[in-house]
Amino acid sequence: MKLLDLHTVIADVLSEHNELIPVLNRFGIRLGVGDKTLEELCEENNLDPGLIITVLNAYLNEDYAPDLLDFIDTESIADYFHHTVENYIHELMPNIEKHLNAFIALSSSHNDSEHHHTNGYSVSGNEELGMLRMLFLKFKERMTNYLKRIANYDEEFPDELLHDLKNILIKHLSTEYNQNLCYAVIFSIHSFEKDLEAHNRLREKVLQPKLNQLDVSGIKQLQHSIVNEHIVRSDEEGHNLTNRETEILRLIVQGNLNKEIADILNISLNTVLTHRKNIINKTGIKTVSGLTFYCLRNGLISM
Repeated sequence: MKLLDLHTVIADVLSEHNELIPVLNRFGIRLGVGDKTLEELCEENNLDPGLIITVLNAYLNEDYAPDLLDFIDTESIADYFHHTVENYIHELMPNIEKHLNAFIALSSSHNDSEHHHTNGYSVSGNEELGMLRMLFLKFKERMTNYLKRIANYDEEFPDELLHDLKNILIKHLSTEYNQNLCYAVIFSIHSFEKDLEAHNRLREKVLQPKLNQLDVSGIKQLQHSIVNEHIVRSDEEGHNLTNRETEILRLIVQGNLNKEIADILNISLNTVLTHRKNIINKTGIKTVSGLTFYCLRNGLISM
């Protein structure tokens, strides 16, 4: 698409790309922009136009190569990343939680007496919902702790539980639940994931190049204001687990380490690692908490 510039009318862009609304909010720009151009909004809010152009284009175009870095000051970069972290903690995560709570609350009464029988095990609808709630709370705690501390530039982003929550809703949840409410949860998670991906591009294309231009004192300034995110995704198509994979999955959920599983089943450690990789690819779930939900939901273990 065409790159944005100072003469771009922001309302036209927001009409087509609603995902930029929270991005502009981080700069203090609220809805009700009229027919103002990007330049007019920058002057009105005393903002660095080079940074806003860079951020918006990076969000819209994965291949965008910033050419205004020399004109962007470090303080503006630090402010933006700080406001982004605040937005994640106080807006985007609570938005997911709000939709999830509504989904759970309205689904609980409907599923109160229903049980799903799989492989001889019985899991109630409310037990499923409770496990979903616990999965999100673990993600929220881990993400909040990560964002509130000073992270180094090589630390991985703690998004596995969020990834698992979405995959469970899409692939492993009972069909009796309210589909519209479930979609609202999935959409809020997806919006957060897309924002994280774009933010990660900004880190690579704006933050890291700018760090290369700074001296030690300048780097320390950014390190105290900016959080680094690194996102790993898996889009492998799901398939049924083999008997051996199911056997290993049960042992994983029971808390056994890879070496312990190898000893129990009398197989090599490499074989365990290969099966574990296949389990992740087929279920789309990476964490033990998520795999525990999968096992309970599919009757592989009992409560």
